[in-house]
Amino acid sequence: MRVAMDKKTKLKRGLKSRHVTMIAIGGAIGTGLFLGSGSAIHSAGPSIILSYLIVGVITFFMMRALGELILVDPDSHSFLEAIKKYLGKRAEFVAGWTYWACWLSLAMADLTATGIYLRYWFPWLPQWVGPLAIVILLMFINMVNVGLFGELESWFSLIKVLAIVALIITGIVMILLQTSVKGGNVSLVNLVNHGGFFPTGTWGFLLSFQMVVFAFVGVEIVGQTASETANPHQDIPKAINTLPVRIGLFYVGSMLVIMSVYPWNQIKTTSSPFVQVFTGIGVTAAAGILNFVVLTAALSATNSAIFSTSRSLYSLACNGHAPKSLRKLTKKAIPKRALMASSLILFVVVILNYIMPARIFDVVSTVSTICFVIVWLFIMFAHVVYRSKNKDNLGEFKMPGYPLTSWLTIAFYVAVLILLFFVKATQLALIISIIFVAILAISYNFVHKRESIS
Repeated sequence: MRVAMDKKTKLKRGLKSRHVTMIAIGGAIGTGLFLGSGSAIHSAGPSIILSYLIVGVITFFMMRALGELILVDPDSHSFLEAIKKYLGKRAEFVAGWTYWACWLSLAMADLTATGIYLRYWFPWLPQWVGPLAIVILLMFINMVNVGLFGELESWFSLIKVLAIVALIITGIVMILLQTSVKGGNVSLVNLVNHGGFFPTGTWGFLLSFQMVVFAFVGVEIVGQTASETANPHQDIPKAINTLPVRIGLFYVGSMLVIMSVYPWNQIKTTSSPFVQVFTGIGVTAAAGILNFVVLTAALSATNSAIFSTSRSLYSLACNGHAPKSLRKLTKKAIPKRALMASSLILFVVVILNYIMPARIFDVVSTVSTICFVIVWLFIMFAHVVYRSKNKDNLGEFKMPGYPLTSWLTIAFYVAVLILLFFVKATQLALIISIIFVAILAISYNFVHKRESIS
């Protein structure tokens, strides 16, 4: 049976407008842009720009649907409340635990990366030490108050933004001055002079979507901040509506610059394209600077993961899908037990970094990406049901182009999952994710039976 909520058991609205905006930006900028873009460019060539644009538009539609759902009831703990209301308790149970697993697996991948990044400056440091220290540090920071989380995430996001803006400004100057670099001249014609805009063909273009989607995972974290935002009706729409500008500037802009400076077939896959651009103009410290940026990006993802998983567990506990002890809040309205439970599981990655090879990073990050897509589908289906039940009673923040845009978004995410099945490198991760979701759906029967008996 569902546990009754204590009136005092409420999260506090400690996130300011600036925090929400920067959290949204941080969610839209992942390590996939800084590190994975080289492989993405190698796979699709200049057409990767179109991939980022398409996924960016789809992501905007998903975020608008999410915003409409959560602003109907901004006091809800997360978008899981909307999923329960419009798709049922089983869907909430599956989506909630899947989302919790999304962030945990993503955090494990990023924590593994932090161990590698720290070894750039401290080669003598065992790889497991970095993740251990970072989990402990971020766990205690998140325990202080939600405002400190927002402040830390704001600074993490600012560092990533400054790195991208620096790249774009540098590239524009090089294009205007027609600078020469090793391998040729800097020019916009580099986008089409080396095999055309689609040099790897249609299949290469389609394969790029799996890498591009990975770059956007975590953007929906804004939906977890609604009940802790000081002015949700103003701050959340502002954060979501500025998403197209961020996408155009950060993703499309950086890709345009990178492939104008260096032809796509000269971009290295062994290092970040950002390093290659800065090195091309003689910034010898580029590798060290970027290592700091990607370390920050990984810390940001882990910080967001600890926040998001704790709120997901709290929401699940409040609705009877997790142990009721996890809904207990501290005097500062922090779900301490939910936070500690999620953080303690992250210590598993410390052990994995000690006993297992580095290949686990690829499997874990791919599973995380697939799970995020599944959660986004839950959000979209909940939105479709919401709109069908509230045709004449809608809020001011409505999904543009509904119902076409909603079904287009759903079709795109389904197509991505189908595509991943035909890519050998992602087949295993997709099968693992589907089995995991199926087990959750079946296990709900036992949880529901236990609730009925109690």
